[in-house]
Order: sequence, then C-alpha cells, then structure tokens
Amino acid sequence: MVFGRGRDAAVQEPPVETVAWQTVWTFVIGSVERPETPRRKRTGWGPRAVRVPRGGRNDLVLAPCAYVGTAAGTGPDSATGPARPELTLYEDAAARRLLCYVEEPREADGERHHVVRDGRGEVLGTLRRLPPRRPFKHTWRLDQPGRPEITGRNAWASGSAREVAGRAAGRLATALADGLFRPGDGGDLPASPRTLEWRAADETVMVSEGSEKVSIRAEWLDRRLAFAFALVGDD
Repeated sequence: MVFGRGRDAAVQEPPVETVAWQTVWTFVIGSVERPETPRRKRTGWGPRAVRVPRGGRNDLVLAPCAYVGTAAGTGPDSATGPARPELTLYEDAAARRLLCYVEEPREADGERHHVVRDGRGEVLGTLRRLPPRRPFKHTWRLDQPGRPEITGRNAWASGSAREVAGRAAGRLATALADGLFRPGDGGDLPASPRTLEWRAADETVMVSEGSEKVSIRAEWLDRRLAFAFALVGDD
C-alpha cells in the first residue's frame, strides 16, 4: 500500500509569472508568493518584490511586478550618491533592467524629500515627509510633474471638521471598549499601521494601509511613485 498520496500530497503549481507594473491597482511588498489557502497548506516564498494579488480564494498568488534590490547588488548612482538596494526596483529578478530608485533623503525647510528617478535617471517625482503637528502624526505630499499636489492624510482625519470629529470620537470609543487605552496613564491610542487617503483636490488618488498594502484609485498616478512610498515606509 502506498501512503502519502491523495489529499495530502503536494500539488504542483505552475510558476508565478511577472505582471506588467503599469497595470497594477493594488499591491503589497514582500516575499510571500503563494499564501496559504483552503487548498494550499504551505506558504510558498519568492524574492522580495512588489506583488499583486491574482487568482481566487483557493489558488491565490501574489505575482511580482517589480523586484526589490538586494544587499549583494549595488544601487545606481544618483545626485546624492549611490541609492540603497532596498530602495531600488528592477523589472526582472536578475536585476538587469532598472525600473526606478529613491535617492537618499534631503532636508529642506523642515521637510524630508525623497526624489524618485526612473531607470534612465530622470526625475519621476518627489515624496515629501512633513513634520507632525499635534495631535496628528507627520503627513505626506507627493509631487508628480504635470499633476496637482497629492496630500496623504489619515483616512479618519479626511473630510469636514464635523466628519473628522465624529471619526475621532468613534475611534476613541472603540479603543476604550477594547480596553486598549486608559485616559490618564500617559498612553496614546493603540499603535497600528495607519490608513492614509492620498487626495488631489477632491479626488482620492491612492489609499495606503501602513507602508506595504497600497490601492491605487487614479489611472493617471505613476505607479512607480506609489511603489517608492511603500519602499520608503510610513515611519
């Protein structure tokens, strides 16, 4: 009798193909290529990459669309010196076709500027981290040439003053009900990856959950700028 076959046997799945980065709407950054599903009992790993969900509930994969540089490689030269590998993206796993990279940050008028360049060294845009203004954390601005300024704000703090107050009260009430926050103990609301709405005037351009999960809403947004934000991180 032969054991180890049937339902528990490993299922051979086809290779996960790279998808075109220009077509991305939602992505994460990571090394998980095949997450566990009801039919897949083991996680499958791949190189660290910008990854796009594909497939259904049982055959979900996170397909790469751009590959993060590794410490073994060398980042491209930029106006402020060599770019760090972890802030560099390639179109191929072999790191031969440079897609974009983020320069070392510069301080300007209290802001931290991250210039993003394409594979030819041309400027794609700039991420600007603005210092915090209490009671809020720092905010972001995204400059894409030829487009209006994009502002990244806490999702619960977007909208009219009345809407903001209502969301803040609800957030506090939830934290109190969960026993996660006690007034007077010097603490703050529980720390968790914040959701940012990135808006240009009245248009929602992008939504980010922490630094890794990003959903693009505007067709005109250069995906490489969204990738760059995820690489830099919402620190």
